[in-house]
Amino acid sequence: MTETMALPRTQDLSEGALGMALLHLERGDLTSARGSLERAVAAGVSAGGNASLFHGAPALEFVLSRVGPANRDVREVVDRVVAARLAAARRRLASGALPRLAEFDLIRGLTGLGALLLSRGESSPLLKEVLAYLVSLSRPIRVQGRELPGWWTGFGPADEEMAGGHGNNGVAHGITGPLAVLSLAARRGIWVPGHHDAIDVFARWLDRYGCHYWITRAELFAPEPPTPVPARPSWCYGQLGIARAQQLAAIALGDSARQLAAEDIVVRTLADPAHLGRISDASLCHGWAGLLTVTRAVADDSPAPERFTRLIDDLSMRLTSDLDRLSKPGFMEGRAGAHLAVDGTNTTGWTHILLIT
Repeated sequence: MTETMALPRTQDLSEGALGMALLHLERGDLTSARGSLERAVAAGVSAGGNASLFHGAPALEFVLSRVGPANRDVREVVDRVVAARLAAARRRLASGALPRLAEFDLIRGLTGLGALLLSRGESSPLLKEVLAYLVSLSRPIRVQGRELPGWWTGFGPADEEMAGGHGNNGVAHGITGPLAVLSLAARRGIWVPGHHDAIDVFARWLDRYGCHYWITRAELFAPEPPTPVPARPSWCYGQLGIARAQQLAAIALGDSARQLAAEDIVVRTLADPAHLGRISDASLCHGWAGLLTVTRAVADDSPAPERFTRLIDDLSMRLTSDLDRLSKPGFMEGRAGAHLAVDGTNTTGWTHILLIT
């Protein structure tokens, strides 16, 4: 495998050939999947600093493991990537500095790598190390005499500097991702010290602030949380992705009241034209495909799945109507992901990458 920072996007799971292979594998089209995989690895596969669940060796392992365990060489390379990322995170923690989103988020960081290890279907020491790291984010950091959440960061998703920093609430880049991984692990009987308390800390934060994509320093220290306003209810940033994570947290903790509250949010949001009017495409990341896939997962775990039948039918119709307008071919923002949602199957467990199952 190639240790490099600048390889083609073919090995990018989000929009490259790796992501397209997920659709072929889910449909059982192994010939097309093999062609996509060959294109993805033709120029090498990154095991360097940019390797993540959505790029390079970890992304390759995720796709290969949809039809059986990836080969030992791939897994060993991924284990080295995870170990290196954990070591860097521990150095940052020891320094008392705030993290960057890329350290812990789903797309580039240890949340995504934890999701990959969890998808292997076994509890390994490395998985427990990642879970322990995610738990550490629940412990406050003191900066210039003020206590900040352990996931507070001074930089945005594109590594742009944000004055005063922010607490990011998205599944893709924020604290909802760690909450989902910890909850999914707990549901499978995998716990580490502080695990329960960390789920509670993250869930309570989202109770207070989850109606917003992120929270600024001024909002954090205000006496009351900012007033909720209608926003795009997408998987990546928005009410549906957060509500699914809250439902998973409730199931992990055995909290029926929290579970009902999360499911109520899904029902209310999908019945509100002010929210739905902000959806502008059919994609998984922030469009109808993502809403449909999340809602199906919520319904599957609900004690009252019939509450979601009409909503799922409506989302299916909206997705089908808008699918052909997608200009990109890929997984997260393109036609491959949208077709996976239209098909509505999860035989390969492809939805694990969204942290909803």
